[in-house]
Amino acid sequence: MGKWAAFPHPGEFDLDEAQVRRLWPRLHASDAEPLPQDPAALAAWRHFHRGEYQQAAEAGLKGGPTAVAAALKAMCIQASYLEKKEKQRLDLFLDAAHRAQTLALREPTYASAWYLHGYALGRYSQGISVARALAQGLGGTVKESLERAVKLQPRHAEAHIALGAFHAEVIDKVGALIGGMTYGAKRETGLKLFQEGMRLAPNSIIAVIEYANGLVMLEGDSRLAEATALYERAAAMAPADATERLNVALAQAELQD
Repeated sequence: MGKWAAFPHPGEFDLDEAQVRRLWPRLHASDAEPLPQDPAALAAWRHFHRGEYQQAAEAGLKGGPTAVAAALKAMCIQASYLEKKEKQRLDLFLDAAHRAQTLALREPTYASAWYLHGYALGRYSQGISVARALAQGLGGTVKESLERAVKLQPRHAEAHIALGAFHAEVIDKVGALIGGMTYGAKRETGLKLFQEGMRLAPNSIIAVIEYANGLVMLEGDSRLAEATALYERAAAMAPADATERLNVALAQAELQD
């Protein structure tokens, strides 16, 4: 894998196994991931929550489905927040998408596998431009995987949010008419998905941020004040792990733009 850029706040979330177990309902309120019984999977997730993303990926890819999910999520977070080189970012997202697809086909009832496939491929699509990704036919694959994740696990808030973001991105880039006719993207559906994700995980920092982004894409400047209030809310939230710490920093950066 080469050496990944490190989490910029080392030691801030020095969680041991007992703390991860105790905090699990809070840490996984947004993905409904059950507490792993497999020690290797729990170890991979512990690395993830500490911000040790490369260790999470390396350990998780050697384990079972839940461990692999930890690895794939670590790859996506690394690409989203810490990898500065564009080619490496895209390679990480594409690698995660391919591995998630393999996992989903092997474990077809595992909602997180379908979510991670749709999420990673969606982020890859943003990186190459949504319009180009749609032209390559990636949009339908992203939508199908996220819809399957929601169907398999209706409490998966992150899948609702990611699917809402799909609707918002498509409408924002190609318009409501073409987006609706060609890709099934609808403004009302996108808003409902964001709202359901927020209802399922009201303390999810990334859900608040993505809802703010979605409001602007779907409703324009008329919802800008509401979106700003959501960014302010996210920026003031107390993070429970390393990834949430990165999300808080993202919200703070949005407010400075």
